[in-house]
Amino acid sequence: MKGKILTSTADLSHDEWLRYRKNGIGGSDAGAICGLDLYRSAIDVWHDKTHPDDINHVDSEAMRVGRDLEEYVAKRFTELTGKKVQRKNAIIQSEEYPFMLANVDRVVVGENALLECKTTSAYGASNWADGKCPKSYEIQCNHYMAVTGADKVYLACLIMGVDFVVRIINRDEETIKLLQEIESDFWEHNVKENVMPAPQGSESDKNAIEALYPESNSKLAITLNGKEKDLIRYDELKGLIAELQKEQDEIKQNIQLEMQDAETAYIGERKITWKCYKGKSSIDKKRLMSEMPDVYEKYEKIGKPYRTFLIK
Repeated sequence: MKGKILTSTADLSHDEWLRYRKNGIGGSDAGAICGLDLYRSAIDVWHDKTHPDDINHVDSEAMRVGRDLEEYVAKRFTELTGKKVQRKNAIIQSEEYPFMLANVDRVVVGENALLECKTTSAYGASNWADGKCPKSYEIQCNHYMAVTGADKVYLACLIMGVDFVVRIINRDEETIKLLQEIESDFWEHNVKENVMPAPQGSESDKNAIEALYPESNSKLAITLNGKEKDLIRYDELKGLIAELQKEQDEIKQNIQLEMQDAETAYIGERKITWKCYKGKSSIDKKRLMSEMPDVYEKYEKIGKPYRTFLIK
């Protein structure tokens, strides 16, 4: 296996392990940098790498569940395939691109191959249907192969309470070369020069920007130069979206007229439902505030502050 050992992880605490990961780009960073991660963006990765002392935001409950069940997934893989695996217990560093790091879950004994262990809820089962896997995981596997020289990665996923699946990601030199170029540009330009990546319109970008700038200064107003064309295009897209929404609503309404009282309809193999639900109960807040202000104040919940974006 290629790559050099940056450090052993056998005796590292979780916080120490997180700090080492900030010294380069790991496999789970690669999908976000490429704009393929549903939960993290290139902006998240940039913030992570340029704030070495901030380690709180890079961990989550879902990530902890994945770590806790990693051993179980590895055992199930061995039971299913008969292939033995062993821990590497090291952060591996690419010799050609030192910023590329790999902390692989397992090495497959007797093969130049790796095992990557994943978990997901039943809601994520569709991402694994028909032999598929999430694109960000495919990129992660190619990143690991770029660092280690492995020929393939077995991607095993426990779909909790539903299924256990294994996908094989074979080495793809074209993908690896492109990935090396993308990650090299990100590391040299965005991380070393501390330049925030451009947003790509994803939900994770939206969340990252709102986390970076959660509050507004009511006394501050600025002029944005060179953005006139962007604003014109924004208005064009807004109008186009409204037109498309109107067309979609028209199709929906015509189908509803055809269904009348029917709750279910079929068009070919497509199933359409138009169900009736009980009305939601609610509290008359104005009346409660007026007649029972003490009760209202006792049970009132105030949410987190948030910013709204509006173009006039």
